[in-house]
Amino acid sequence: MASPLCHFLGRMPCAHRRASYGFRRNCVPTALFSNPLSRIHSMSFPARPKIVVCKDLGPAMPLLTDREDIDVVPWTEDRPCDRAWLLENIAGAAGVVVCFQDMVDRELVNAAGPNLRVVSTISVGHEHIDLRIMGEHKIQVGYTPDILTDAVADSAVMLALMATRAAGQSYSFVKNNEWPAFNWTPFAFCGPQLSTTPFSPTRTAGFLGFGRIAHAVLTRLAAFGITHCVYTPRPGAAHQTTRDAQLKAKHNLAAVTPVDLGTLARDSDILFVLAPGGPSTRHLINEVFLRQMKPTSVLVNNGRGSVVDSAALALALKNKWIWAAGLDVVDEEPQVTAEHPLVREPRCVVLPHIGSAAIETRAEMATLTAQNVLAGVLGGQLPMALDYAPLV
Repeated sequence: MASPLCHFLGRMPCAHRRASYGFRRNCVPTALFSNPLSRIHSMSFPARPKIVVCKDLGPAMPLLTDREDIDVVPWTEDRPCDRAWLLENIAGAAGVVVCFQDMVDRELVNAAGPNLRVVSTISVGHEHIDLRIMGEHKIQVGYTPDILTDAVADSAVMLALMATRAAGQSYSFVKNNEWPAFNWTPFAFCGPQLSTTPFSPTRTAGFLGFGRIAHAVLTRLAAFGITHCVYTPRPGAAHQTTRDAQLKAKHNLAAVTPVDLGTLARDSDILFVLAPGGPSTRHLINEVFLRQMKPTSVLVNNGRGSVVDSAALALALKNKWIWAAGLDVVDEEPQVTAEHPLVREPRCVVLPHIGSAAIETRAEMATLTAQNVLAGVLGGQLPMALDYAPLV
């Protein structure tokens, strides 16, 4: 019996299968490569709600395309959904599936008309959705939290290891054919160790944002011998003494302590930025903050690019205020080229926002996205609806 993972690979968009896994079309039964979009009804019936899909949901597409009670209009090209196409095709739609590349604003809502009931995004972040407009028109917003906690936590620790151990520099060294002429020295490509050692018997993990993902990161760091945890509490929230005591005992830590921003900067050996985006967190990590960090400290950002001032971080790396950085998100993304100051910094590892890019995680996200839009257009309760009233 085929595993769920094999089934997923068989239903991935064809270009992604070939590019990512090297599969050839004649290596497996043709049925595995059948495009679910080909089964979409070509005729439109006004009585059936229309769903516009801006991104192929892979193995979750049949949840939409196999139904007889809806019409599905998909964007089928292997590139970001064209804005003009979306504005034209969303007219009369009851639901739309989007990703972070698709702006959901007044223009789009006006183009859709009064039938639009739900926007379902395959993401946790919702900066691309104008929540005020959603509120004005009473449009539900579905999103995909919780599912990606473990995948993002894994990638955060991966970035911490890559940054501390100069993995980016070392990999480039080999790719650029420099290894054959390498003049080895005892401290070449060295960086601070993530785990505790006799030279460094304590290690403090700092968290800007201390929710589910941060807790999952802390669980992973415990195996490396992290001894202390400091974090910034949610503004206005009471100190969760019981929870912190439980985390301390669970991970055999010396202390779990809520601190202010200045203390977070000064005490963290590794700082994990996992705060949400938005005006209240924009550039919390700035030049003032970075100047307070240890010269051996490492910054990892798996939260939102807007939280970290890119220019200030590049300056901190250049002037060695901190040791290194590992970034899955950047303020200017996706307009991040090889000439970007952070990409040019040898001790900065930059990845293209792939924190949740585990096959199993993305399959679950796609499924929840489809379930959200279906529930919205058919009058049911969204499995995961964003409560955006407090955010507008």
